[in-house]
Amino acid sequence: MPTKKIRGIQLTYDDLGPRAGQPIVFIHGHPFNRTMWDEQVAYFKKEYRLILPDLRGYGETAVTIPKVMLDEMALDIAHLLEELGVGQAIFCGLSMGGQILLDFYRLFPQKVRAIIIADSDARGETPESRAKRLAMAEEILSQGMVRHTDLTIHKYIAASSLENKNIYDPLYKMMTGTSPEGAAAAHRGRAERRDHTGILSSISVPTLVIVGSEDFFTPLPIATIMGDGIPGCRLVTIEGAGHLPNMEAPKAFNETLADFLQSRFAP
Repeated sequence: MPTKKIRGIQLTYDDLGPRAGQPIVFIHGHPFNRTMWDEQVAYFKKEYRLILPDLRGYGETAVTIPKVMLDEMALDIAHLLEELGVGQAIFCGLSMGGQILLDFYRLFPQKVRAIIIADSDARGETPESRAKRLAMAEEILSQGMVRHTDLTIHKYIAASSLENKNIYDPLYKMMTGTSPEGAAAAHRGRAERRDHTGILSSISVPTLVIVGSEDFFTPLPIATIMGDGIPGCRLVTIEGAGHLPNMEAPKAFNETLADFLQSRFAP
């Protein structure tokens, strides 16, 4: 897998598909890595150029500092795209990845052709949720990711997905393989994350918001804040999926993305 020195770190990424294809940048969530998009890679790589970074502290990209702000991760992506010669792209982010995408758009709107946000939240933290996130960072460091995964994996996917080994096993491997230090650093950064609801009305690129019907963390009412707030936004619910519809219902997720892309852009 390729790596590039980006802002003082060795950032690991995949750059797949035809170089002449329309670039799509996939931004993974927490506590995952770029392999969470495997089903999307298989579906889209023949027609689109797919760029999939492991975020700072996740997957094969090293942990750096004890707190990583989301806009730092957005800057990493911007520098990676510059290194790859990509001036503008379509962006797809899930959960934390969607929050990073909103930071990216705030900083670099000219680089964004379209936005796809899945199972995410544009709001900032409340004092209560901030305290919980900081406490979670300490718990992850003290207990490790195996214990954290055992306690929380059921919140990430729908009950039916828990019984499906093709979903559960790769998810468990990905979560338990995440660096505790990287996960804790991101939690500390997310505790300070911006409230992006104020910029939703200014988003001027085609936007698709997707949410699993059984999402525990960011259910439909939260997705609707973005769906209603972004002009011309398309909001789609994936039935029977939890927080990870791209893994739980890849056929429906991929067809939703393909329909959106084909209605807006030629590959």
